[in-house]
Amino acid sequence: MTTFSYRSTKNGQVLIRCQGRVVTTLRGDPARALLGQVAGRDEQGVQELLRRATGNFKHGNEKAVERR
Repeated sequence: MTTFSYRSTKNGQVLIRCQGRVVTTLRGDPARALLGQVAGRDEQGVQELLRRATGNFKHGNEKAVERR
């Protein structure tokens, strides 16, 4: 699984990193919204939010499909 990290800057930007490289920079309302959503989440929840913010989802079907 890919590990994401983030850092908030003084000027309100949020830098999202994947394996040490900046992959996305959020500014303005999207940055504030992400910081508000991250507060109080566990590590798995934070990783999901960062994946969504970068557009780096699993490839294929996102929903768990019940097999018969």
